Amino acid sequence: MANTAQAVEEKQDQQNDSGNESSKTQAQSVELSEAADTQETSASGNVDILLDMNVPITVAIGDANISVRRLLQLGPGSVLRLEKSVDAPVDIYLKDTKFATGDVVVVDEKFAVRVKQILALTDSAPKESEA
Repeated sequence: MANTAQAVEEKQDQQNDSGNESSKTQAQSVELSEAADTQETSASGNVDILLDMNVPITVAIGDANISVRRLLQLGPGSVLRLEKSVDAPVDIYLKDTKFATGDVVVVDEKFAVRVKQILALTDSAPKESEA
């Protein structure tokens, strides 16, 4: 019985080897059917998924450069003077890219930002890395 199984395996190996050689030398044509256009694959369907996603927005009101010595001296009540004027617009970032400017306002006793300008793609800039 073992000899018969071994003989069958050897015959299959020989057929596979000869099949590999012929497949290397012969090209076969293949007919491909066209995919049906469905609503599920439409571009508007894919965009609808994105429209309901939440993305983090960062508002930068200003920045300051201080020495490490001064940083270590900070405590409750310390004041850091920012380099931006009070009436200057704030920068609004999506991830690390500035995409708009706005004004700080108060709504229901909470800070808010009124969008002043949406920047063109050429005007947007990556956020400067913190040093």
